[in-house]
Amino acid sequence: MTQPKSPPHLSRTDATFSAPIVTSRRWIEGVSFPAGRPLINLSQAAPVEAPPESLRQAMAEYLLSTPQAHLYGPVLGMPELREELAAEIATRYDGSVGAAQVAITSGCNQAFAAAMAALTGEGDEVILPTPWYFNHKMWLDMSGVRAVPLPTDAAMLPDPDQAAALITPRTRAIVLITPNNPSGAEYPGGLVRAFYELAKSRGLKLIVDETYRDFDSREGRPHDLFSDPDWDRTFIHLYSFSKAYRLTGHRVGAMVTAPELLLGVEKFIDTVTICPSQIGQFAALTGIRTLGDWVRGERDEILARRDALAEGFGRLANLGWKLKGLGAYFAYVEHPFAEDAQSLAQRLVHDASLLTLPASMFVPQGDPTGARHLRLAFANTDSAGLAEVIDRLAALPV
Repeated sequence: MTQPKSPPHLSRTDATFSAPIVTSRRWIEGVSFPAGRPLINLSQAAPVEAPPESLRQAMAEYLLSTPQAHLYGPVLGMPELREELAAEIATRYDGSVGAAQVAITSGCNQAFAAAMAALTGEGDEVILPTPWYFNHKMWLDMSGVRAVPLPTDAAMLPDPDQAAALITPRTRAIVLITPNNPSGAEYPGGLVRAFYELAKSRGLKLIVDETYRDFDSREGRPHDLFSDPDWDRTFIHLYSFSKAYRLTGHRVGAMVTAPELLLGVEKFIDTVTICPSQIGQFAALTGIRTLGDWVRGERDEILARRDALAEGFGRLANLGWKLKGLGAYFAYVEHPFAEDAQSLAQRLVHDASLLTLPASMFVPQGDPTGARHLRLAFANTDSAGLAEVIDRLAALPV
């Protein structure tokens, strides 16, 4: 008797799409770029230069002189770094934060993954504004958690009322990113507060990923959530030291929330990485204590590039390009071509020596906005380079 065939096996990683940065890098493999038109990489939002020399020197001395640099450390991070970050956040946001509410993670992606592991079970739901950060969507897919898309408006901002209509008994959290990846939008403090009140009223967690907070164009605190006496019952703050201090290779991030939730986070970290990098944590600690002025200079440079890109897209407006979002490391643009963004992004490699990401990598499959937009990440391109980007886009035949 013929046995019925088993359904095809799908692993957790089969459940999601290919990693966008990896995919885009394949587009430039084996491509020769003209000598007068070298590749400008606008695909990845990460600094490529080393940390400042003073920080590298401190890291080297720590590596050579401190045996603990080579050993396991506390699962939730160095006590000194947890205390320093808590104090820094309390000052920046004019709120109350203690070291017991801080966990240090191996990058902000791990902070998000740990939060999801501590909050969700199989078949639960998490609301993500679209366009979303692709790694958030990928992790939810690989965790058996449904990502519920919340479309943003023409200003790239999500609507709390629309989010409220998406909440079901399986909803566990709402996720915001500000300044946003991929759109660059800086969410007004009142909007963040409205989402907080919604989450609080419905017994949900509000996760706010503020990886790019050091490059926010606004002065003062971006929101007032830390000033609530019971903020940690609802609010989960995620942060990355990688962008501020150029520590991407050292993988140092943070989660700030209720100590009770960190008990679950501790289990996750202990199982995955055991502890964050000791050298990376030392670098983050040194950065907080000594590099405030340097980071402010980095912010000024990013804001100058932001202004240059805004001016440049003013030149492209009559060619049909539209700048939909701009902030931190990102520009989110609507293109004027008949072809879809995926095809255009690959054509830009050959016709303009530009590596960009199509918006189809940031929205659900079938979402028509994915065909019309590109994300440009400009952290590694100075103002002169951005002027060249504009020139190359202007030269493309429409």
